[in-house]
Amino acid sequence: MRALFVLGAVAVSGFIGTAAADTSESKWQTRVVIEKQGAHCVDDPNCFNRYHPDIPAVIRANPGDMIIYHTRDALDSDLTLDSNADDLAAVDLNFVHPMTGPVHIEGAERGDVIAVTLVDIEPDEYGYTVIVPGFGFLRDIYTEPYLVNWKLSRTHAVSDQMPGIRVPYEAFMGSVGVLPGQPEVESWLERERLLGEAGGVALPPQPIGALPSAVCGPEGSGKDQCLRTIPPRENGGNMDVQQMQIGTTLLLPCFIEGCGLFVGDVHYAQGDGEVSGTAIETGAVVTVTVDIRKGEGAFIKGPEVEGGAQIKNIEPSKFYQTIGLPLKAAGEVPPPHSYLDSQKIADLTNLSEDLTLAARDALIKMIDYIQRKHGLTAEQAYILSSVAVDLRIGQVVDVPNYVVTAVLNEDVFAE
Repeated sequence: MRALFVLGAVAVSGFIGTAAADTSESKWQTRVVIEKQGAHCVDDPNCFNRYHPDIPAVIRANPGDMIIYHTRDALDSDLTLDSNADDLAAVDLNFVHPMTGPVHIEGAERGDVIAVTLVDIEPDEYGYTVIVPGFGFLRDIYTEPYLVNWKLSRTHAVSDQMPGIRVPYEAFMGSVGVLPGQPEVESWLERERLLGEAGGVALPPQPIGALPSAVCGPEGSGKDQCLRTIPPRENGGNMDVQQMQIGTTLLLPCFIEGCGLFVGDVHYAQGDGEVSGTAIETGAVVTVTVDIRKGEGAFIKGPEVEGGAQIKNIEPSKFYQTIGLPLKAAGEVPPPHSYLDSQKIADLTNLSEDLTLAARDALIKMIDYIQRKHGLTAEQAYILSSVAVDLRIGQVVDVPNYVVTAVLNEDVFAE
């Protein structure tokens, strides 16, 4: 047996000596690459920031191809490591979120489901987390702009504005989805119109800054029906679900021929909740593969995810947890409840079966803990909560007080 092994080794060695190329030059996969062009989305024919079925595909891909998206940050910004909060005044929210694509998936039709497996995310070296006035879960409390610049690697993020903190690399696609069909556009616009008329937060079509301009701009063919990218919907989009890590498979119903798969808004790291309104935002190179599940759109009506150990792998090794209840001060009407216009809410200090208020209670307690225990400012604690605190439902049965907890990953504090 030993002689046979040696003979085999010699034979392999002789073969290598006569080969014309090494193994790195042997290819079998098809790579479909969608690169960035120009400084901003407006300069880039491979970029768009609204949803409409008439947005043309920029390239076609077959099931099984490696599709490589070069993405922009969520604000399509010019921010750098030298930026400060004053620079946020130049940010135009009409330009969020710049999406790369869409890609036509050969063989996919309305009624199918595409299975999108995340293969890799290579982040840029710079990222940011911001507080934008009027946006975020505690927008009534944090009313001034604030910016944290992060230095990114494939292991962790650090920031001069957050000394002593190292946030682990847990990147995912903040926005990923497919183009809606015309029936979906009409249905979703109508339900959001009714919500807006009732006083709720709804973002109607806005042609200013809309891309592609030929479809969604001020003179565009579909300017009054181009959906904004901020809210997630049944087509996916801005879901901001951190469990969609490398190796997971996202299932998306297909509404048009070819589906129109897009990717953008990569998050280097995020807590469940993204409470300040941003995670660690960054541009990236995202690689996915796609398979088609014929006819499964009859059962899968919106995004669903298949995964393995990814959830376990992003759990902290040590944590601190606050418990939130649906409690508030007398006379207070939190912003998420203001559209209900009810004096009953203002007078009560305890609301019934209210997860939003319980989450707010847990988060405020967590920010207080971070300030008290770790010496951060209120703004720093809010930013840290956005990237390293998970809001989780504890229970939804013990009426009237549903429970939401806030779980801080204590591993982020460098020893």
